[in-house]
Amino acid sequence: MTRTVIRGGLVVTAAEETEADVLVEGEKVVALAATGSSAAEAWTADTVIDATGHYVIPGGVDAHTHMQMPFGGTTAADTFETGTRAAAWGGTTTIVDFAIQSVGSSLREGLDAWHAKAEGVCAVDYGFHMILSDVTESSLKEMDALVGEGVTSFKMFMAYPGVFYSDDGRILRAMQRGAANGGLIMMHAENGIAIDVLVEQALAAGRTDPRYHGEVRRELLEAEATHRAVKLAQVADAPLYVVHVSAASAVAELAAARRQGLPVFGETCPQYLFLSTDNLAEPDFEGAKYVCSTPLRPREHQAELWKGLRTGDLQVVSTDHCPFCFSGQKEMGRGDFSRIPNGLPGVENRMDLLHQAVVDGHLTRRRWIDIACATPARMFGLYPRKGTIAPGADADLVVYDPAAVQTLSAATHHMNVDYSAYEGRQVTGRSRTVLSRGTVVLDDGRWLGRAGHGRYQPRATCQYLG
Repeated sequence: MTRTVIRGGLVVTAAEETEADVLVEGEKVVALAATGSSAAEAWTADTVIDATGHYVIPGGVDAHTHMQMPFGGTTAADTFETGTRAAAWGGTTTIVDFAIQSVGSSLREGLDAWHAKAEGVCAVDYGFHMILSDVTESSLKEMDALVGEGVTSFKMFMAYPGVFYSDDGRILRAMQRGAANGGLIMMHAENGIAIDVLVEQALAAGRTDPRYHGEVRRELLEAEATHRAVKLAQVADAPLYVVHVSAASAVAELAAARRQGLPVFGETCPQYLFLSTDNLAEPDFEGAKYVCSTPLRPREHQAELWKGLRTGDLQVVSTDHCPFCFSGQKEMGRGDFSRIPNGLPGVENRMDLLHQAVVDGHLTRRRWIDIACATPARMFGLYPRKGTIAPGADADLVVYDPAAVQTLSAATHHMNVDYSAYEGRQVTGRSRTVLSRGTVVLDDGRWLGRAGHGRYQPRATCQYLG
């Protein structure tokens, strides 16, 4: 069994920061010891990695990605191979993607189809949530079986009528089932029925540019749906995880629920923290690059999102990585914003953007690791295998250079998409060396990983419950 020692770094977890060396045997972390201590000095290893002047952090856990996802007449541009490789370049070593149940099909068919896409090609470890599109007696029974085999979270949509949309009755039934079997309901909280009316009215009035995507998906309709999801969860006595929270008023709904002691959790994404409706309004159809749902909001919402991350009213930052190329994909919506495929690339940028937030004073280092590694791992039943650095944990480790300055650009990123949502943005910090289960997959700008190294991860139930 190969032994690796990472020496001289500042080990940063959600719990503590300590000058320590880390000993890896095979795929696992087996020990930590104070740098320079007799215990650490006594370690022998096949490989010694010098982390002097660097942080040693757990590999990132991105709990919301959409690789190879069919949507709006096209398919997300990153495959499981390209997307997981890009994740690793950005210091993320585990993703949880979404298998999709099609209306009229079983959950099992959807899950099997996603396993077939991912198996043998992922560069880092992966798990699946299940998108529940068709609530029936048989699909509710299937939820029990899936929880038993490690698919422990189920996404539902209050948006996209005719595609993924579930009405309140179906949502309530699924929440009741989740309350009974330990599954966590993840909610896309936007009032899709009302949004469709506003879309129709905007197009009829000739308002067709990308910026109107943000205007019709009103903040009030995110807040209303968030409130309704909380109340349905309360009726079902079930936990609730609201995905991609973008609006200040939606954060307020989650905060109010949590003050009541309800098991309600919220996720936001880097695009809502760093981008705004200013991007959606970029001329010459450039705004189409920033069309995602929930939409980007006016800049003043960012302060409330950062505050929610500091207070714990928002617990997780995931990417909702769902890339569509500008050329040939986003362009499908020229003359009709409702035809622009919804989604942004970001799986490679999350850890660095959040480190920039540390530099800017929005977050502490430990909170950075909490929202990007530890809490998503706990939320989705991967902790302490993932999300921390401790004996027995998988050796998913990043030697992170906090002083490296880089410029984010499509010219240098590894995502399979022809633009960057953060083009030209300078950030401080980058992953220098990345280990996935003890194997160095990236070192100093050289890719050493391989398709198929990544392993499927069955998950336990949410660790914030019970």
